[in-house]
Amino acid sequence: MTTVDHEDIGLLYLAFGSFAGLWGGTDAMMFRTELLAPSTGVWGTETYNALFTTHGLTMLFLFATPVAFGFANYLLPLLVGADEMAFPRVNAVAFWLLPTALLLMRAGVLANLLGVNGIDPPATGWTFYPPLSVRESNVDVDLVLLGLHLSGVSTLLSAINVVVTVVTERGADVGWERLDVFSWTMLTTSGLVVFAFPILGAVLLMLLLDRNLGTAFFAVEGGGVVLYQHLFWFFGHPEVYVLVLPAMGLVSLILPKFTGRRLFGFEFVVYSTMAIGVLSFGVWGHHMFTTGVDPRLRGAFMAVTLAIAVPSAVKTFNWIATIWNGRVRVAPPSLFCFGAIANFVVGGITGVFLAAIPVDVVYHGTQYVVGHFHFVLVGMIVFALFAACYYWFPLFTGRLYDDRLAMAHFWLTMGGVVVAFSALVFLGMQGLPRRTATYPLRFAPLHQIATIGAYVIGFGQLLWAWNMVRSLLSGETVEEADVWDLKRDGAFTREWREFERRLRD
Repeated sequence: MTTVDHEDIGLLYLAFGSFAGLWGGTDAMMFRTELLAPSTGVWGTETYNALFTTHGLTMLFLFATPVAFGFANYLLPLLVGADEMAFPRVNAVAFWLLPTALLLMRAGVLANLLGVNGIDPPATGWTFYPPLSVRESNVDVDLVLLGLHLSGVSTLLSAINVVVTVVTERGADVGWERLDVFSWTMLTTSGLVVFAFPILGAVLLMLLLDRNLGTAFFAVEGGGVVLYQHLFWFFGHPEVYVLVLPAMGLVSLILPKFTGRRLFGFEFVVYSTMAIGVLSFGVWGHHMFTTGVDPRLRGAFMAVTLAIAVPSAVKTFNWIATIWNGRVRVAPPSLFCFGAIANFVVGGITGVFLAAIPVDVVYHGTQYVVGHFHFVLVGMIVFALFAACYYWFPLFTGRLYDDRLAMAHFWLTMGGVVVAFSALVFLGMQGLPRRTATYPLRFAPLHQIATIGAYVIGFGQLLWAWNMVRSLLSGETVEEADVWDLKRDGAFTREWREFERRLRD
């Protein structure tokens, strides 16, 4: 609890994020169980609403973001030749804000488990749209807003630390021209956090004031509902790229190690990362095409949203070109990279359709949107995090994991993702709204297919957790640092060389 070492803190982030991810995944398994039948019969409507709210909050703010910054904390100083993060104590504070945020954001669930009355999980949706979030009397909404605020402060502190470390703490032999692709990606991501997360803090404080002191920032009569959406999504869409850019950086770093080639078009991958960072602040309005905003504004947001697909496509084509004619080695990290690319193509293409105003007006608020962003969030981001987990597990722990379990984990997760989220896309194309605990009988087969796919994903994560715990406790000890035969292709990078030095010592 007193460590300020970047490697210790990185591992704490990874352990915390893994715990939160498994908890948030349990929420998903529970509400998918409710959706097996057209009528409510397992948890009930209120519990269903609470489950998808806590699922979204947990996976976005307590799982994906902390895990990305966990990898950054552990690896960035090693990659850039720094002794430590620029602000070690700030780094520790940033992490220890997160367990407090978790307790606040899951207080309703914990209260129910402990039999405490008057505190129930929020049932507002993770976006907390007014007027529901203002008029909801449940005190746990206030606790969740405070927890969200703490998680935002934590992320902001981490981002400032990353920026200062990359800019000022690089080794003498690491100029900007030699900076690795993951460090470039985390630098851009942290820049997004610095500009976007203060907006989240402001909007959460205004919502708390409306709820508790009678202010009228988001009063319906004065157009406050639309004002809230503008402020929230000005943060919310850069937050999407705060999640996806580290995943892109991990794929760009790991993929070449298993193809026997350098990353194709390294400079263009870096430039596309910067382009995404800039354009991400000009696309928030595509979440609001159905709110009645001026058609000229909608047209501008549609143009920028279509434009941001270009740098994303640049990365995809460069990944494919890196694989092309390479000496591809099949291993858990490479499989998860391939899966991430495939799912990102599907998630990206379905997103391009939503960028078109006429299509979005039809599909907005349907299961199509849920299928689209889960192809990106789970199919791409989580796959990239698993690729990184398997790639660096020997470095983090000094032990080897079970390859067979890792392979089974990949195929179960890949199959479950394709089945579950394709079913949601088709449900949305048929017009089924999202966030509904009941639905007409004709949608039952696809909903049941989606739930089966979700169960398969869940079972795959249990295999992963078992593999990690068993390997950590009794896995084979690493004797040779070149676990992945990286020296053969000149890919034995700085972090592995440091690991080799420690093994020798």
